[in-house]
Amino acid sequence: MRRRIVSVAVLLGAAALTAGLLLYWRPRPPSHVTRSEAIRTAASYVTHEWMATAANVYHGKDAEGIRVDTPDVSFQPAQGDKGWWQTSGKNVGIPYKWGGFDTPEEFDQGVHAGRYAGDIYSAEKRRLLDDGVTTHAVGIDCSGFVSRCWNLPRSFSTRELPELCDPLPNVAELQPGDIFNIHNKHVRLFAGWANVEHTRIKVYEAGVRVALNEYVLQGMLSEGYTAWRYRGIRD
Repeated sequence: MRRRIVSVAVLLGAAALTAGLLLYWRPRPPSHVTRSEAIRTAASYVTHEWMATAANVYHGKDAEGIRVDTPDVSFQPAQGDKGWWQTSGKNVGIPYKWGGFDTPEEFDQGVHAGRYAGDIYSAEKRRLLDDGVTTHAVGIDCSGFVSRCWNLPRSFSTRELPELCDPLPNVAELQPGDIFNIHNKHVRLFAGWANVEHTRIKVYEAGVRVALNEYVLQGMLSEGYTAWRYRGIRD
């Protein structure tokens, strides 16, 4: 009887250990990047200059039946983000493309080949997810942008990025290259504090285009953003 009790105790102890390992196990990061490298990549999307032609403008369904709306100046919806880039003169900043993961160099190649410059977000694309991604446009979306900044091998969605990270419940610990994420919605790359009180923050993000923006921290937290640190980032 004593031997059986000991065996049961051993089994229970092993089960508890396994459960503990599963609780604290985290996937290994698929890449490594320094904070300065992440910020340098982010800035390269914001400052990128390019020229467009009428061939890069499109509003309608592509050859596969996917709705495409480039964020050029002719795109002026009653609600939501309005277009900004033009076919006359220089444009600055890589435009948003749902499901996009292009580097600035790949974006330029696509534009020169006559592909559509960007594809704006819509509720329908959110519903379709990958089925709403056109192959006829170039650009980058919010999670694709963070994935590039972290040197990831593919685009990780806002649903997947936290799996590569550790949470930062104390936002005072934020450092450049960390993120604010809302599951299945949007992600922003922390660039730094905008004031000495640490109540305003600067973030890089792919909205209608990649830009460096400033927000009230409490407002973002109220919206549901949570802070995360990529496990592959280095100081």
